Amino acid sequence: MKSNRFLIALAGVALLGGACDRDEPKPPATTGSRAANDAGAPGATSRAIKPTEPVTATGPRVVFLGDSITAGFGLDAEQAYPALVGQALAAEGLPARIVNAGVSGDTTAGGLRRLDWLLRQKPDVVVVGLGGNDGLRGLDLKSSEANLREIVSKSRAAGADVLLLGMLVPPNYGPEYAGQFKDLYPRLARELGVPLVPFLLEGVGGDPRLNLPDGIHPTPEGHQIVARNVLGAVRPLVSRRAERPSR
Repeated sequence: MKSNRFLIALAGVALLGGACDRDEPKPPATTGSRAANDAGAPGATSRAIKPTEPVTATGPRVVFLGDSITAGFGLDAEQAYPALVGQALAAEGLPARIVNAGVSGDTTAGGLRRLDWLLRQKPDVVVVGLGGNDGLRGLDLKSSEANLREIVSKSRAAGADVLLLGMLVPPNYGPEYAGQFKDLYPRLARELGVPLVPFLLEGVGGDPRLNLPDGIHPTPEGHQIVARNVLGAVRPLVSRRAERPSR
């Protein structure tokens, strides 16, 4: 199974984002007007989201708080899934201001430290794609859970809706740890009442045609699929916020 191949690949990688651990706050990348490349690599689907129009500078502000997958490791910013989600929303008549706040090597603790700075931008929606690096380091999941809870709580207190993106860790960390990690996201989503994408890399993880040579980070074609995984969950949040007056 593709998910199993993905987990095996994860076992040989220390971080989602390379050798560095950069938790310091940095200005997030806002998607630009340059269209991304639409390469036709093997495995690309005919239903690919094609970024042919620039992401608009109007509409609800959507902040993607994540690690190297969100940042689009190895790719141009326009090829990463947050920009593609913005393109798809705009094509559907739901323009949104997309802010890519992905940082390679980031953990839930790093994301929490950056959150206050990001919330000053008054986002309408915060998409949380963190925790993969916590799992790969074998960090205490109680701390990871506490960090995610605080991220959700602070984002809501600032007036934002929240979407949680789930991840997996390889089984070599032990079945108990891997199982607890897998259960963490759906349990948090239930308890906190937030929507969830169960596995961000569904349909991409483990497929060599859709990942860079490291076997972890998606290619442009892989990000097309990741964008579709996220689009269905973020669409109703953006739609609802678009009906409210701007903050």
